[in-house]
Amino acid sequence: MVREAHLKFTRELPGTLTIRSVGKDGIRINDRLWSETIALTPQEIIATWMPVPVAELVEDDFAALLASSPELVIVGTGAKGVFPPRELMFAFARRGVGLEVMDTAAAARTFNVLAGEGRRVAAVLYPG
Repeated sequence: MVREAHLKFTRELPGTLTIRSVGKDGIRINDRLWSETIALTPQEIIATWMPVPVAELVEDDFAALLASSPELVIVGTGAKGVFPPRELMFAFARRGVGLEVMDTAAAARTFNVLAGEGRRVAAVLYPG
């Protein structure tokens, strides 16, 4: 018996930033390599992000990202998972904005899928 495999390919939306790779050398977004922590939406890179350790993040750190009205913010914490303060999770819940925290490689994959679907997503990616 032969089973048919149904594959779903997603295409990149024109004008959308795509995370091409995550590695020890940095995070490649479109054709540029970033070696520092970077914040982005599908349309822009937020150059004003200050590299605060994940465990010290507060709601005000996300002001520039929240201005884009995302439905979800993804934080990629580097090679290993690190949890932000509980109060940060509560602050996002009060705003009605999702906050997901995972390693940076997983965050990059998740961001690309959601951005490719046209979702209002934002990310902060710490290099691994």
